[in-house]
Amino acid sequence: MNKDIFLQGQVAEDFDFYRIREMISHFAQSEEGRDQVLSRESSTDKEKIDLYKNLGRQWHLYLNSDNPQALFAWPPVKGIFPAFGVEGAALNQEQIFALGLFATYVEKTRSAINGARSELKIPDLARTMDSIPFLGQAADEIFKILDISTGEVKDLPVLREIRSRISSLKKEIENAIRKYTSDTSLNQALQSNVPAFRADRELLAVRADHKSAIKGIVHEVSATGQTLFIEPDEIVKSNNELVEAEFRLQSEINKIFRELTESLGKFKPEFIEAQKKMILLDCSYAAARWQNSISGIFAEDCDMEKEPPFISKARHPLLGEKAVPVTITFMHGKNILIITGPNTGGKTVTLKTIALFALLNQAGFPLPAEEGTRLPMFSSIFADIGDEQSIDESLSTFSSRMKKIALALNNADGRSLVLLDELGSGTDPLEGSAIAMATLDLLLKKNSFVIATTHHGVLKNYGYTNPKCINASVEFNTETLRPTYNLLMGIPGESHALDIALHSGLPEEAVKKAQNYISTEQADVSTLIKGLTAKHTELDDLIRRQRIKEADLQNKDLKIHNREIKIIERDIELKELENKQSFAFLRETRSQLENLVRVLREGEITKEKTQGVKKFISDLEESIDLQKLELERKKKELEEEINKLKLEEEKIAENGMRIKKAKEHGTTNGKKTRQRLSNSEALKTATVDERQTEFAKRQKQPKKQAPTKIVYTEGMEVLCGAEKRKGTLVRLVKEGIWQVQIGFMKMEVPQRQMIPAEKPVYENARADYFVESTSSVEDEAPKFELRLLGMRCEEALRALEHQLDLCAIKNFRNFSIVHGKGNGILQQAVHDYLAHYPGVKDYHFARPEEGGSGKTYVELN
Repeated sequence: MNKDIFLQGQVAEDFDFYRIREMISHFAQSEEGRDQVLSRESSTDKEKIDLYKNLGRQWHLYLNSDNPQALFAWPPVKGIFPAFGVEGAALNQEQIFALGLFATYVEKTRSAINGARSELKIPDLARTMDSIPFLGQAADEIFKILDISTGEVKDLPVLREIRSRISSLKKEIENAIRKYTSDTSLNQALQSNVPAFRADRELLAVRADHKSAIKGIVHEVSATGQTLFIEPDEIVKSNNELVEAEFRLQSEINKIFRELTESLGKFKPEFIEAQKKMILLDCSYAAARWQNSISGIFAEDCDMEKEPPFISKARHPLLGEKAVPVTITFMHGKNILIITGPNTGGKTVTLKTIALFALLNQAGFPLPAEEGTRLPMFSSIFADIGDEQSIDESLSTFSSRMKKIALALNNADGRSLVLLDELGSGTDPLEGSAIAMATLDLLLKKNSFVIATTHHGVLKNYGYTNPKCINASVEFNTETLRPTYNLLMGIPGESHALDIALHSGLPEEAVKKAQNYISTEQADVSTLIKGLTAKHTELDDLIRRQRIKEADLQNKDLKIHNREIKIIERDIELKELENKQSFAFLRETRSQLENLVRVLREGEITKEKTQGVKKFISDLEESIDLQKLELERKKKELEEEINKLKLEEEKIAENGMRIKKAKEHGTTNGKKTRQRLSNSEALKTATVDERQTEFAKRQKQPKKQAPTKIVYTEGMEVLCGAEKRKGTLVRLVKEGIWQVQIGFMKMEVPQRQMIPAEKPVYENARADYFVESTSSVEDEAPKFELRLLGMRCEEALRALEHQLDLCAIKNFRNFSIVHGKGNGILQQAVHDYLAHYPGVKDYHFARPEEGGSGKTYVELN
């Protein structure tokens, strides 16, 4: 017994699977591919289905690329294979030509896919193509005999003499016939001046009463007896020779075909395997083309033990543009979905769409839906749709429906999909509801996946009371009295029968009488459903507004925190200013003391005076050290505050909120909305001052004079004094005197007492970042700290681009850039470049004690 019997046959027919399958078949390239699509059925063979879907996805990717056409319409070849290996068998010219075209198209497809596999992710497509045997040699043998463009036998040496003789005989016969047709004395004897052909011989049509005018053999007499078809004696011999020559030609061709058939026999396994794989490719190619036409997708796999099915904006393919997209969100642990609502609300269409999607998915075909749609693998599908009566079996509507439900109850299992339309209808409402609930109980026991529609209020209550059931309804616009076709989960629907009846033309008096017959209890249920629906909408709106308020509060809290950080930074700046003033006082005091010492040396120096001077200096230095410790403590507090702020930002990001950082906190606003550009495009968009660009153009040509003077700039690292203490240039105090930050202290140092810590930059010399080397890019490592000081914008951006390329190659995630402050031109250019570079995740200024706005930290993806 076919294990997939409940996925094929009548159930597939009922849900229009075969109609959709026929639509898909028209997209196949070959006749054999179309036949294969038309024979494809839904199944539970997951490995085969996954292959179909993966090939379809990859063909879709290929079709939407710029690659050339890969599949071509080959003639049917499967019926030719049995002749291979039969002794003395000879394929005819048409069959051999078909094999040649098939072999040629196989190799064309191979070439197209091999050309695309390096740029497109098509592993299954490439793997299938690799498994197809090479048929190029077979094609070469065929097209040595036949012309590839016409399929005619080529002018082979063995045939050339015979064909030449045939051509000569035909001309000889034509000349002899023309001698009779052009003779004016025979005009009365000939019925027509146009030669006639009988049994492949050229004859003359002669009047019966003038038959003696031409001597020859009579081959045929017309039906009226008025015309005789005579072969003149002088061309009888030529015609006989022509027949013999043509027979010899055909015999020679048959011999060639027999030999070629025998030669091609060794390729029989390759042809059979290639034909099978090419049909597989053609079927998945047809599915991908149909996917393009419906803007569809291939469904993802779904394990119902871990996650529920989900269908996003499903459209029934037979409805075309009239289809209203329906999104169906099933809930985990809920095996039964009970849909209620008014007639014409789309309940039945929803059921049919779900069933059709399951059948298409398990045949490896795409679905007219959106990405994210996922479906499980069903072992069987059972359905009771519509109210068809079985006249042949004398069954009523109810009996016919019970027969279908019985089939489901007897055969369904934990992987079955059961669709029940208008469950419990067709009989007494009380008994129908009881049968419906009993049916759902048994299906729940089997753990089947059930979707049922109903109008019975009792079943709505059943959906609420059973933990494995959930109610849903098709939304209805009470103002227009028309359905919206939206599916609302968790809410039962009203029938709106009286409203629809009145809108459809039922007399108002009849509607009022119907309202009087409705029991108070039923009216209360209807009121309850309306209330539930309103509360559900109100709750959704309340949750949405609450989330907006939470986001606003968190943003306000973040802004306040940023202000606090700004105050702390200002406090540190004031402390640094105070420290600088204290240091200046210390320097001045030391100068005074040195003068005092000189005076004392000139006079009498006592021990007490010397110790007093030393104590004075020591006290001053101790005071400065205390200020330094206090400043360091403040900086640590700032660092802790910044870390707390980052943790808050990460927490907010986890909650799905986007926070716009203030630019003064060290991040550009444009970072979150940057476009993904290539390196070259990002380089073009970097902002550079026009004067700086013009200066860079003038400096392109190397100057001949030798470097004369070292250029010192703000932010540059230098070695100071005889101890070679490392520091950073802060600003030029006056000509030849620089303010240098060494550790946490700033002091003034003469320029002659310092040297650059890195390679110096000379006046009239270009900044040299790129060093020519015999090593490749792969051997070069990115820098932890990229120094751009002394470079022009154009060179700095090239250096940055090179650094980012190295980071991408070496999987390097974090580094810093020292660009200095200056006028902000280089700083702005670097930030513009980073904002548009596709691999940059984040960047921000360093903390004040690490260089502030003169240094930028970069984090890559």
